[in-house]
Amino acid sequence: MLKQLLTFSIFMLLSTQLSAQWLSLSTPGIPRTADGEPDLSAPITRTADGHPELSGLWMPISASGSLYEPEKIQQWARQVMTQNENNFYANDPRFACLPSGPGSYPAGAVASGLRSFIQHPTMLVVLNADMTFRQIYMDGRELEVNPFPTWLGYSVAHWEGDTLVVESNGFNDKTWLHRDGLPHTDQLRITERYRRLDFGHIEIEVTYEDPGTFIEPVEAIIEMEYQADSNLNENVCNESSRGLSNNWSGEIQQADDMVADVPEEILSRYVGTYQGVWLGTLTTAEFVLEDGEMSLIRTPGYSDTGGNFDSVTSRLIPLSENAFDCICGLGFVFSVDDEGEVTAVSEVHVSGAWPFERVD
Repeated sequence: MLKQLLTFSIFMLLSTQLSAQWLSLSTPGIPRTADGEPDLSAPITRTADGHPELSGLWMPISASGSLYEPEKIQQWARQVMTQNENNFYANDPRFACLPSGPGSYPAGAVASGLRSFIQHPTMLVVLNADMTFRQIYMDGRELEVNPFPTWLGYSVAHWEGDTLVVESNGFNDKTWLHRDGLPHTDQLRITERYRRLDFGHIEIEVTYEDPGTFIEPVEAIIEMEYQADSNLNENVCNESSRGLSNNWSGEIQQADDMVADVPEEILSRYVGTYQGVWLGTLTTAEFVLEDGEMSLIRTPGYSDTGGNFDSVTSRLIPLSENAFDCICGLGFVFSVDDEGEVTAVSEVHVSGAWPFERVD
């Protein structure tokens, strides 16, 4: 397992990220403050037919609700979640270069990052950074009773005042409902209610009905924020065969048994704050050492298990003197210069190694 993990980390470190484009180009036609900054609290804009205009580039910033309450989930699904946690979430569809799944807001709220909404009187199109998309039909059609299952399902919508109500069905059972490995069945049906609160914020109330997974219908509240002066760039996953062959394997308990014996004085060198850009978001990674064990406090966090994404704390497992596994399913490799100073850390995702520079 150790060899596979190190092989994966090295392979990821060889990957490169595409730089964002048009960073100097301001988004035209949006409200701005006197100092030229986007005015996210300005009144909502409307289309020619009077409905709220949802078009734009959006980022999920928080998720909460009963979707994240274990007591609402059937026993078999809770057992699957435990298995997923124990094997470093290796079965996450993303690691096989597959779509995040239904609605994809909680499931990919952090993983997939930005989403571009394109609104037309008869259709709302949602473009995701992983090059998947949703077609939400607003032309009056109804959902099929028994459609052929697909990764992102089928969606129709209608307006109720200023709220866009989206109903979706026809999902396969191969995806997760959030990053903690919550499965679902093909009985899943989702209702989303989009409300634009002001120019810069959308609230989505999502109801999940799946009698094969939940004891009763559950909900999630997704908060999204407008991303001005930015651009949606592609995030291309590795080929599935390579991704799977170099992915994590084994279980957390096995990794604990194989933990490298790294002296505390070396671990203490990594303690500090590091910053970098991850999926277009300035991200802070703070490493702490307590009772001889390293932990990571990441802002924003990876997980969407309720509350918000402000920060998530995860335990690190040393694989070597400078390489660590995270129970969140990622790898971390610290960079040390010729003088022995720790200068940066690389956060290893399936999409590649994302550099974070040390700032203290």
